[in-house]
Amino acid sequence: MAVHTLIHQQIIPAPVAEVWEFFANPRNLARITPPGMGFSTDEKDLPAAVHPGLMITHRLRPLLGIPVTWLSEITYVVEGRRFVDEQRVGPYAVWHHEHDFEDLGDGRTMATDRVTYVLPFGPLGELVHPWLVAPELKRVFAHREKAVREIFRG
Repeated sequence: MAVHTLIHQQIIPAPVAEVWEFFANPRNLARITPPGMGFSTDEKDLPAAVHPGLMITHRLRPLLGIPVTWLSEITYVVEGRRFVDEQRVGPYAVWHHEHDFEDLGDGRTMATDRVTYVLPFGPLGELVHPWLVAPELKRVFAHREKAVREIFRG
């Protein structure tokens, strides 16, 4: 079983409190997800901010247009600084996503995503990782970076 890690960092030209408010609001995930993924959230009464134990069901088409249900749980929150979501049901054998927000002290925030994941299907999953999964994840985070740049124009 191979464990993969993706780390993405972005400096956002906004104070950490403003950045936190955006990212901690689960309703904003659709705004930073590539439109071609067919992303939607099942819950209509989502809270304005994440909290430990929050379960969120998404529907999306992450690879090759194949529809999947993705159930995430928010497992850890340090208000204004950090939260973690983990996939409970979905396309990965393991998905652990840490979101960290660091105040750079000059009205800018460093946002760091660290995703630790394991693919399903053992060796077969590993065969598709370098040419299908890894490039798709890079594309998703590149889109996210562009969308965040547009939302937080400095």
